[in-house]
Amino acid sequence: MSTSTVADAPQRGFFGHPRGLSTLFFTEMWERFSYYGMRAILGYYLYFSVAEGGLGIPQSTALSLVGIYGASVYMTGIVGGWIADRLIGGQRAVFYGGFVIMLGHLCLAVPGGMATVLLGLVLLIIGTGLLKPNVSNIVGGLYSEDDTRRDAGFSIYYMGINVGGFLAPLVCGWLGEKVNWHFGFGAAAVGMALGLVQFALGRKHLGSAGQAPVNPLPADRKSGVLGRAIGIAVLFVLVLGGLFATGLIGLDGLVNVISAISALLPIGYFAVMLSSRQITEVERDRLLAYIPLFLATALFFLLFEQQPNTLANLAEADTDLTVFGYAIPASWFQSINSLAIIALSPLFAALWFKLGDRQPNTPRKFAGGLLFVGVAFLWVVLSKVLVGQDKHLPIMLALVFVIMTVGELMLSPVGLSVTTKLAPQAFSSQTMGLYFLAPAMGQGLGAQMVKLYSVQDQVPYFTAIGAATIACGVLLFIGSRSIRRYMHGVR
Repeated sequence: MSTSTVADAPQRGFFGHPRGLSTLFFTEMWERFSYYGMRAILGYYLYFSVAEGGLGIPQSTALSLVGIYGASVYMTGIVGGWIADRLIGGQRAVFYGGFVIMLGHLCLAVPGGMATVLLGLVLLIIGTGLLKPNVSNIVGGLYSEDDTRRDAGFSIYYMGINVGGFLAPLVCGWLGEKVNWHFGFGAAAVGMALGLVQFALGRKHLGSAGQAPVNPLPADRKSGVLGRAIGIAVLFVLVLGGLFATGLIGLDGLVNVISAISALLPIGYFAVMLSSRQITEVERDRLLAYIPLFLATALFFLLFEQQPNTLANLAEADTDLTVFGYAIPASWFQSINSLAIIALSPLFAALWFKLGDRQPNTPRKFAGGLLFVGVAFLWVVLSKVLVGQDKHLPIMLALVFVIMTVGELMLSPVGLSVTTKLAPQAFSSQTMGLYFLAPAMGQGLGAQMVKLYSVQDQVPYFTAIGAATIACGVLLFIGSRSIRRYMHGVR
């Protein structure tokens, strides 16, 4: 995905930044509100009994389905970026994507059983794939390449993401758990509708950033390529839908298919790039150095993205939810990550600034991310050991999300940066797409992993995965010197 560098948008009007930044700030805030709000209650709605207003599907299948949804969103993001770059431009991709997202949430808000759930999830996957990668690109397009405000602008923008992520479980979770599941999904739809209104009203402040494709296909090829792309997408959905409707594969089979795709796609990407004659020996070495970092990212997200499935179940089924005499919704725990990011991000920025050249190199930061997310899983075990047969204390479970956030702040911010530095010139855009396949792969494989989880087996489950992840982090730390040699000077 290329980033437009035009800066003809109004350059003042939002805390000293381009006025269009406010448009994108609130658009993304509401989109993330809808995403995290729906995700906070999706698992509960799937496995709660019909008498409790849910669908009553097996718990392991429900938790796997939540993971597969996350994996699919990351995979379609690559396609959404390509469509914007080559066919319709970022602005239209964001608007169309937001509209499709709203339709997806409306499907979930309608009590139509598994049919409307699957239709809603498909629409959400398509819409998020269009919107999510392109709204960030437009942020960059508001600034000229040498504008010193760019990094600060992205910091403000990411604050909007986390404000939405913090508020969403509080609102949608309370409505879903305390009133009606479909009210929670409806609130997510309202959030996305507000984001669309914000984008439509403020679009004039974006100038030409993301207005046109940055690498357009020739006019005589555009309609044909777009038609084939839509045809392939529709055919894929129809085939999977047909297999499911005829009973040839069930929900578990659907999960298995998407898990396999999430694992095979990055393998294919690496194979194509490493075998290409368009890359130099130095670029090939750098690509080889990127493999362990990619795998570390996938492993990190395998654990980190269990917030809406295994950890959500733990909050609902085995945590004392009474706080100061009030029974809080279990979904509220999923606000903690965003709140922790808002609180801890300035501290990490100050720490790296103070350390300067003495801060850990990139592979060791990745190792630190694995270490903390592994420790978070072991913290679950410690919490259970301390309470014995009783339920987890809410403060102990809350700390799991905080520890995970520390790992996220060590690994995630440098992931995109190192990807751009290690990418072969001939595959620069595709390598950026490859990065997003790491969380997709992690969640796809995590959807298989969560099948081993149950409340009764939580101690061996979290012990095994947490210990294995820490061991991988130690191996990455030990191997960081060798990895750096293959990076050829990239820090």
